[in-house]
Amino acid sequence: MQLKHLKTLLTPQEGAAKVSCMAWAPSNTKFAVCTVDRVVLLYDEQGERRDKFSTKPLDPKYGKQSYVVNDMAFSPDSTKIAIGQSDNIIFIYRIGEDWGDKKAICNKFVQTVSKYVRLANTQTNKSSTIYGTESCVVSLAANVSGKGILSGHADGTIVRYFFDDEGSGDSQGKLLMHPCPPYAMAWGANSIMVGGCDKKVVAYSREGQILQTFDYTREQTEREFTVATTSPSGQSVVFGSYDRLRVFNWAPRRGVWDEAKPKEIINIYTITSLAWKKDGSRLAAGTLCGGVELFDCCLRRAIYKNKFEMTYVGLSQVIVKNLSTGTRVVLKSYYGYEIEEVKIMGKDRYLVAHTSDTLLLGDLLTNKLSEVPWPGSGGNEKFFFENESVCMIFNAGELSLVEYSNNEVLGSVRTEFMNPHLISVRLNERKQRGVDENKKLAYLIDIKTIAVVDLAGGYNLGTISHDSKIDWLELNETGRKLLFRDKKLRLHLYDIETGVKTTVLSFCSYVQWVPGSDVVVAQNRGNLCIWYSIDSPESITMFPIKGDIVDLERADGKTDVIVTEGVNTVTYTLDEGLIEFGTAIDDGDYDRATAFLETLEMSPETDSMWKTLSKLALEARQLHIAEKCFAALGDISTVRFLHQTNQIADKVSNEMGGDGTAFYQVQARVAMLDKKFKLAEMHFMEQNAIDEAIEMYQELHMWDDCIAVAEAKGHPELDSLRRTYYQWLTETGQDEKAGEVKENDGDFQGAITLYLKAGLPAKAARLAISRPEIANNSDTVSRIAASLIKGEFYERAGDLYEKIRNHQRALECYCKGGAFRKAVELARLTFPAEVVKLEEAWGDYLVQQKQMDTAINHFIEAGCSLKAIEAAIAARQWKKAVHILELQEDPSAAKYYMKIAQHYASMQDYKVAEQLFVKGGHIKDAIDMYTTASRWEEAHKLAVKCMSEEEVLALYISRAQELEGDGKFKEAERLFATVKQPDLAITMYKKNRMFDDVIRLVAKHHPDLLTETHLHLAKELEAESRFSEAEYHFMEAEEWKAAVHMYRVNDMWEDAYRVAKNHGGAGAQKQVAFLWARSLGGEAAVKLLNKFGLLEYAIESASNNFSFDFAFDLARLSCKEKIPEIHLKHAIYLEDEGKFPEAEVEFIKAGKPKEAVFMYVHNKDWASAQRVAEGHDPESVSEVLVGQAKFCFEQKDFQKAEAFLLRAQRPELAVKYYKDADMWSDAMRICKEYLPNKLSILQEEYEKETSKKGIRGVEGLLEQAREWEQSGEYSRAVECYLKVKDDSNTALMEKCWMKAAELSIKFLGGDRALEVIHVVGPRLTHLKKYNAAAELYLNMDLIKEAIDVFLIGEEWNKAKRVAKDLDRYEDYVDQKYKEHLKNQGKVDSLVGVDVMAALDMYAERGQWEKCLDTASKQSFKILHKYVALYATHLIKEQDALKALQLYIQHGAPPNLQCENVSKSAEANTPAHEDFEQMLLIAHYYATRAAAKGVEQLVSVAAKLSVSLLRHTELVPADKAFYEAGLACRVDPEIDICFPLVFQAIDEGSLDTVDHSDFINTDIPFEVPVPTKLCVSDAQREQIRDWVLMVSMDHRLEQVLPVDERNSYEASLVATNTGLRSLPCVLTGYPVLRNKIEFSSAGKMANKDDWNKFLMVTKTTHSPECQDVLKFISQWCGGLPTSGFSFH
Repeated sequence: MQLKHLKTLLTPQEGAAKVSCMAWAPSNTKFAVCTVDRVVLLYDEQGERRDKFSTKPLDPKYGKQSYVVNDMAFSPDSTKIAIGQSDNIIFIYRIGEDWGDKKAICNKFVQTVSKYVRLANTQTNKSSTIYGTESCVVSLAANVSGKGILSGHADGTIVRYFFDDEGSGDSQGKLLMHPCPPYAMAWGANSIMVGGCDKKVVAYSREGQILQTFDYTREQTEREFTVATTSPSGQSVVFGSYDRLRVFNWAPRRGVWDEAKPKEIINIYTITSLAWKKDGSRLAAGTLCGGVELFDCCLRRAIYKNKFEMTYVGLSQVIVKNLSTGTRVVLKSYYGYEIEEVKIMGKDRYLVAHTSDTLLLGDLLTNKLSEVPWPGSGGNEKFFFENESVCMIFNAGELSLVEYSNNEVLGSVRTEFMNPHLISVRLNERKQRGVDENKKLAYLIDIKTIAVVDLAGGYNLGTISHDSKIDWLELNETGRKLLFRDKKLRLHLYDIETGVKTTVLSFCSYVQWVPGSDVVVAQNRGNLCIWYSIDSPESITMFPIKGDIVDLERADGKTDVIVTEGVNTVTYTLDEGLIEFGTAIDDGDYDRATAFLETLEMSPETDSMWKTLSKLALEARQLHIAEKCFAALGDISTVRFLHQTNQIADKVSNEMGGDGTAFYQVQARVAMLDKKFKLAEMHFMEQNAIDEAIEMYQELHMWDDCIAVAEAKGHPELDSLRRTYYQWLTETGQDEKAGEVKENDGDFQGAITLYLKAGLPAKAARLAISRPEIANNSDTVSRIAASLIKGEFYERAGDLYEKIRNHQRALECYCKGGAFRKAVELARLTFPAEVVKLEEAWGDYLVQQKQMDTAINHFIEAGCSLKAIEAAIAARQWKKAVHILELQEDPSAAKYYMKIAQHYASMQDYKVAEQLFVKGGHIKDAIDMYTTASRWEEAHKLAVKCMSEEEVLALYISRAQELEGDGKFKEAERLFATVKQPDLAITMYKKNRMFDDVIRLVAKHHPDLLTETHLHLAKELEAESRFSEAEYHFMEAEEWKAAVHMYRVNDMWEDAYRVAKNHGGAGAQKQVAFLWARSLGGEAAVKLLNKFGLLEYAIESASNNFSFDFAFDLARLSCKEKIPEIHLKHAIYLEDEGKFPEAEVEFIKAGKPKEAVFMYVHNKDWASAQRVAEGHDPESVSEVLVGQAKFCFEQKDFQKAEAFLLRAQRPELAVKYYKDADMWSDAMRICKEYLPNKLSILQEEYEKETSKKGIRGVEGLLEQAREWEQSGEYSRAVECYLKVKDDSNTALMEKCWMKAAELSIKFLGGDRALEVIHVVGPRLTHLKKYNAAAELYLNMDLIKEAIDVFLIGEEWNKAKRVAKDLDRYEDYVDQKYKEHLKNQGKVDSLVGVDVMAALDMYAERGQWEKCLDTASKQSFKILHKYVALYATHLIKEQDALKALQLYIQHGAPPNLQCENVSKSAEANTPAHEDFEQMLLIAHYYATRAAAKGVEQLVSVAAKLSVSLLRHTELVPADKAFYEAGLACRVDPEIDICFPLVFQAIDEGSLDTVDHSDFINTDIPFEVPVPTKLCVSDAQREQIRDWVLMVSMDHRLEQVLPVDERNSYEASLVATNTGLRSLPCVLTGYPVLRNKIEFSSAGKMANKDDWNKFLMVTKTTHSPECQDVLKFISQWCGGLPTSGFSFH
């Protein structure tokens, strides 16, 4: 953590103006400071003051000065401030959200002075005690979450209390005991830090054990710690003290606090208040003098994508700032983990950050942040931000959902499908009645299975298995419906509550839920489909559209579908009323839904909506709305019923109050409306409204329930009800029901009569059969039987006849009624002969009834086999039919074999079918069966068995030809193949132009002829102009060139190009395109080539193929810049052909006349070359001349060649050719005449050449140098002279080098000369030719180098003379000379040059006598410097006496060196004590001298004179008493004894003085009388006269003044007790009560004298007095806090 000062918010004042408290608002937008004037200043987050307000006292009568503000805090919403005051009250001010809002007190809590920690409730306006201690509270600190507090108490106790321990398990109560009051206390994330007045900062663990101690007691500049604060992350703590802020940072990996570099601010004084901004970016510090300083807190900063600024204010806290908008988000790990990396994703809206164990996610737009546990995943996650409320994270096949602002993973599922279109999440997007948490997820388990999960409850809502792949799905906003689409573009709707899946649309290319509703918009081919009520999928609204839907927008009360129709965009607006209806239904606002529907015309859609609303309104008991709905639907009866119900409800509500729909009659009527009559009965019964229940059932004509209620409750009107019921039945013609009533009453005859009357003879018969008394009544039975027969109830009539034993009639009735079972059973008992006939009749009846299966057995029983077979066939009981057929001997049964065999053939049971065909004599049909089934082998096998080979071959070929004629070529081929005649099949296919099959059979039976067949067919097809088919065969024959040729010949260039492109590669493709273009010619060719991007290639190809005319055509039409290039290629072609004149023309047209020149030069046609060059390329003339010259050189015609080259202005080539010919003289001549600047290079080359031929010595160099010099080549001459080196002849070297220098100075000048001098100078110096070298340097004005040479040669006088003459480098020479003398040890000589250096050398060598003797000739200051050094040396050598004698000899000046000498004595030694006493005496003298200079301090000077009398063993006695006597004249309080003693000393003896007054003082009486007096004769005479005059004055008593100790007031020792008081550092008088203490032990001052001295110093600005105060400050460890500053 680094603190950087940003600005000063509040300027400090001159005096104390303590800032007692400050606070940052949780919103980070406000900062409050309370000043010493009890005014709260409000600042914005940039530090600009925006508002202020004054605080108030508990009672206005006490005034505004009666209290101070101790602390303050903001409310969580930043709109209130709590102010804690010293007058035992807490005020809460409402400051509002905006600047300038009215400030008002909204709560106040009056407290009693106690040692309790209390809790105030702003809602109840009451406070309560949390806990109490034995000592008052001096500090409070909250933990990072604000759910726990620490209180520090004056006795060092620290108590912990939790409002919520957040599962930490930490203990509450007394936590620890700190050694001093914990004024500075901070609760970090991992430990507690405490500081106080002991200059220590201690870190404690969670349970109060000491972790670390930071001790600053040894630092003199450190003071007590006054305040501390914790960063919002809890990982940094700042302590404030005097002029300093100390920063501590938590190191999580080591588990310790690290101290950062402290922030020291001079003259800021004590830090009294600290406040850390809630986002951790700013720290404010308030000071004792009223200043407020603002600091920036930062670990590091980074810029992300040039869009965001990342400020790491702690290891676990980052501020992300949008640089464009200025908005900020505080990202913080609530677990305290270090944030490793922050990324901005999802269109710069969402942030993602990792820690070691968690994942942080945030929405920058809504400022919602989440931190979820996320152990190391390797960073392989994929994030999807399509949903604004949840982040989808895919990792290792698992999908995790994190809801923004939720610190737990919402849910995790396994899925491999990461496409956001295959995942749908809905989180509380629309509020629903009775649903608090609506969080649902739909996703794919596999490509065909959807799972729907309730994320809030954590259970599966349903699994949807589909028969096709799913490519899109989405839940509606309430999570009740799911839309999904499959790969076949079918749109399906799944109702999650009912589990019903419905297909709603086919060919769906677009689908979307309308935002904020359950309306669906989709596209079906050219139709826009809208479902305004998705609960009724069949109610669909469709509009034709011409384009595709691209988007859906809903804003400002309007919903638009965006459709692209070509290049245009069309908008279709949906019916917002219908959309709003669905939304209102979901929101439960049925009044709004009704209002919307009332504005609409009736249609199937609105009809469906009215029905939905009516159902929901009834469920919600909103009966008035339900009444409106049924009225709109035209259900008059329901409307009337609801109207009556609403009247009842309204009446009850008006009379009794409350909800009228809860009244039992209303509830019962609603149940009746819902046809829940038992529920209605229950409501009536609960209220004992039996009559109303009976009445309800009577109205509904539910008499059975009515009578049941009456019977259950024993209703007195039960019989009447029964009569009424019977009467009603008869009146309404309900004879059946009346008969049942009679039957229940036991009136069976009456019941039968009613049953017959009602046309229910079966019921009458049942009753008659069950009652013997009726069955015995033949009349009744006859009537019943007649009715049954009349009603064709034959079976029931038969039962009745059988009952009365009339078997014949019973049998007849059974047969008529088809009751053959009963007939057969009756016949077996009574008519056995009739059983067979009955079985056959039964079978026939069953056949009529299409019950063939059952009929078979009956026919068998009757012996009717053929009927049984037919029934079995009709019943498709084929096995049974075969079984019956095989048992038959009748030849007429053989006809059934064919039919059964055909069935088995259709069932592909060919073996059975074959057997049946053969048994039936239908062999050919069996063979046809096999051929139809393509079972040629079985057919052939069967045929072979039954026919000869020729018959089989003839049969198969004829059959194949028949199939061929029917167009069944495949079947015919099979037959040909079966009899091994493939050539006939090939011929068949060829005849029918089925070439594919021809190829197939040729490849199968004659593979060697396949290629030939392909080519044959291709040519045949080409001749028939069937080019595409011919192409195929050419390709199969791998003859693509033939296909290209075919298309070229037939002018089908597109196809030729396609074939070449697909089969011939890039080269062939380009070649065909070129040929195609050449065939077109002109602009058509250009367009074609441009289309293919081959224009440049075509031009290039035409040029390369020498089709220059075509190339020129193309270039002129499209690419004129290529024309010169074509001319050039044409020219090269003509040159190769030897057509030079034509080539020349083309070269010139190509803009390349130089090429024409080169052509002629190459052919040595110099005249033509010269002509072309002069006419078209003058620059090439020289090339022609050079060419001619080269030719002449080869011919050894040097003169002519030289002439050509000079004409061409190429003398360098002439020089080169001469050099190559080893003609150096001619080369030198040409070079000197035409290239003088290159002569030296040529000469070098000549030298190298000659040196290769023979190396020469020094003489050679000298000779060469002289030659160069004579020829004026001075540079070369200089180089030769410098090369001369002969160690045996230094004179020669010196001469040559001087010659080189002379030539360079004389002729070369400038830099070259300087360079030569820099080479020659060191060489001469090495030869010790100092004068020569210096002279050279001086010639070039190189003064320093010349002086350096003299210094090297120790030519000091010459060096000084040069420096002096040129007025430069004199100090440099002197310095070098001094160094020389020092190095040589010539101190005596050094004195004349540098006295101080000489004195230092004397001191280093211990030659102190010489040192002091020499120093005495200098200044007083210099002398005493070395005296002090010598004295220090003597003291270290334990010879202090000699050191004192040294100062006696030379005197002791008042400077720091002397003080250092005195301090050098060891402490606690006699010598040290002596020095201390001498320092005190010197201080008294200095202070007295300063006091005498100020009139107001005369008394202080007099006291000092008296105090000096204690030291007369060191101070000359006469001087001391004389000065004390003079003080008597100034201050009458000073005793007369002092002048008398002085007089006695003057006389040489103290015997005449009465010394009784000095017995009880610390003034020594036995003092050495000086042999020589320090006071002059005039002064002594003057004092004698004054003493005589005073002695004569009897009014003055010679008595020493005493103080409260009854001792002399100037005496340090008390008379009675012998106690010694400390002397005043200012006057030397004893310090008793009213005193001022200094930091240094044993140093005090009398307060009156001190304040007087201080005040006089301030008013007079006496420098001497200020010096005294400065000395006292150093001597006593600083002055008391008085605000004094030195000027």
